[in-house]
Amino acid sequence: MSTKGNVLKALEENKGATISGEELAGRLNVSRAAVWKAIGELRKEGYPIDAITNRGYCLSSFSDLLSSEGITPHIAPSFHGCSIHVFKTVESTNLTAKKMALEGAPAGSVIIAEEQTKGRGRMGRSFYSPPSRGIYMSFILKPRFDASKAVLITTAASVAVCRAIEKVTGVSCSIKWVNDIYADEKKVCGILTEAVTDFETGQIEHIVLGIGINFSSSSGEFPEELSEIAGSLFPDKPIIRAIPASEAIPASEAIPASEAIPASEAIPASEAIQAENDPFDPAPPSRNRLIAEVINQVMLLNEELESRSFIEEYRRRSMVLGKEIRILAPGQAHEPRDFTKGIKAYAVDVDPDGGLMVRYEDGSFGTLNTGEVSIRPIG
Repeated sequence: MSTKGNVLKALEENKGATISGEELAGRLNVSRAAVWKAIGELRKEGYPIDAITNRGYCLSSFSDLLSSEGITPHIAPSFHGCSIHVFKTVESTNLTAKKMALEGAPAGSVIIAEEQTKGRGRMGRSFYSPPSRGIYMSFILKPRFDASKAVLITTAASVAVCRAIEKVTGVSCSIKWVNDIYADEKKVCGILTEAVTDFETGQIEHIVLGIGINFSSSSGEFPEELSEIAGSLFPDKPIIRAIPASEAIPASEAIPASEAIPASEAIPASEAIQAENDPFDPAPPSRNRLIAEVINQVMLLNEELESRSFIEEYRRRSMVLGKEIRILAPGQAHEPRDFTKGIKAYAVDVDPDGGLMVRYEDGSFGTLNTGEVSIRPIG
C-alpha cells in the first residue's frame, strides 16, 4: 500500500479523532514530509482533514468518500479475505464484476463505485446512480446450486441488506418481493442477480450479485418517474466548506527544513475542504461503514444458503404477504408503471427457495420465480 493509502487507513481507523504527524510518520516508518505530502494529496481528493494545533491531523466524522481503507476496518475478521475494488466511475458494477470474473477474479471479490453511468435494475430497467449519493456494489460469488435456485441468492441478499441497514443506521426495512428494500414506504435499495457462464460448457461459473442503495439523495433529485417511489436513508447531506487560512496546518505540524516539500507541490488552503461539524447534528453513519456491514451480512448468509435459515426472516419482513397484488408479464414490466395492469392474485407465502406462492382469483395456486414476472402492489 502507498504512503497515501497507509495515511488514509490510519485516519479512517481514528475517524473524528486526532493523530499527530510524528505518530503517523513513526507508525508508517516514513518522514514527516511524506506524511504532510500524503495529507495534501488526500485533501485535494476531497477528504476533509483538519490540522489541529499541538494535536495533529483529524479526518472529519462527516467524511464520506468511498475507499477500501475506509471499508476494511469494519469488515468482520472472518471475511478479511474479500478482495475490495473501489472505482470513481463505472458503467455498471455488475458489468465490471462480470468482466473481472471472466478474467479470473476470485469468488468473494467486491466491486464498488462512487457513480454508475449505466446502472441497471431488473427487467432491463435503468438504476439511478448519481455520484457520491449512493452505494453501488457487486459481489462475485461461486454458485452452489443450479440456475433454477438463483432466486435464493436474491432472497438471502435482501435479508442481508435489511440487517445491515438496521444495524448501521437504525432505519427499519421491509422487502417487496423479490428484491426491493423499502423504508418509510419508499424504495431505498434494489438487487440484481446475474449469472456468468462458461462459453464452451454453458455451465454457470459465477454469480454476480448487484446491490444499489439510495444513501443520501434528496427527494427532489430523483427523476420524475421515480419521485413517488424512491427514497433514501439520509436525504440531508452535511455542508462542505473551504478551510480558511486561519485553519491551515499549524506551526506544530511544520516540516523541518531538511524535509521540506518544494513550493510547487504545496497545497493552498483555499483548495482544501472540510465538513461543517455541528455538535447538535451528529454525522450520519458513513457509506464505508454501511458497505462493510453489507459485505459482512451477505457473506454470512452466503454461507447459510443451503440451510435456508433466513427464509423465515424474509417472510416476516415481506410487505406483500397477505395482500392483493398484480403480476406483470415481462413485457409489461418495461412499460410505465401502471398498477391497473397485470393479473390479480393474493400473496400467500414464500417457499423454501424464495419463490412467491400466490392464489389466483379462480382459486388456483402457483409459485412465481425471479426473472419471469414483476410484482406490483395494487395502488
